[in-house]
Amino acid sequence: MDPAHTQAGHQVRTDWGPTGAAAIADGADVAVVVDVLSFTTTVTVAVERDIAVHPFGWHDQRAEAYAEELDATLAVGRFEALERPGSVSLSPASLTGVAGVDRLVLPSPNGSTISAALAASGATVVAACLRNAPAVAGWLRPRLDAGAVVAVVPAGERWADGTLRPAAEDLWGAGAVLAGLEERGFSPESRLARAAYRAVAGDLTGELTACAGAQELIGKGFAADVAVAAGHGGSRVVPVLVRGAFVAG
Repeated sequence: MDPAHTQAGHQVRTDWGPTGAAAIADGADVAVVVDVLSFTTTVTVAVERDIAVHPFGWHDQRAEAYAEELDATLAVGRFEALERPGSVSLSPASLTGVAGVDRLVLPSPNGSTISAALAASGATVVAACLRNAPAVAGWLRPRLDAGAVVAVVPAGERWADGTLRPAAEDLWGAGAVLAGLEERGFSPESRLARAAYRAVAGDLTGELTACAGAQELIGKGFAADVAVAAGHGGSRVVPVLVRGAFVAG
């Protein structure tokens, strides 16, 4: 990898997906993962309810055994959850009424995979979304004042061929965190994310609802997930990955 793509020399860095995360995490003290629809929104809702969330790889056959080892609930797929009332899935709306769950193993194709990889880098991993962006910014400010290097990673989605699809909602989520920080040591990529958020902040719910990722969920019957994700500033929780689980930081 060309060293230029590490954004070295910038205190606040931003890049996309697992490959971008690996690039900008080099030397980072904190890594903020943003997967608005829906991993980090689901994590935030879970941690609000005092549920510890263990990220896990998507379609990994070891997930069930891992959940049993932890005495945890394994989240199922969105469509499987429709056939099993009361079950928990990647859908953040599915968590709003759940009871009796203390630990959750949450597979995800994007945010979960990135979170696990970043934990191995030695950075402190934080889950951010539109719901908790102001809280995450507040958590970051004293750390930046102390000289911490922060990597912000919009997770993005995947096309059918496996290539990265940059997702507007994740760019806005990253920008919403960055908008709460004093501009100091921002990379140009970080300023771009912040500008993207500011461009839609006046009608965030409308823009989020209209974006491709949200329209896909709405078309499949998951409009409630989009509504949960759109609640900017509705959560004061900062989920931090500690010993393999996201808990309140």
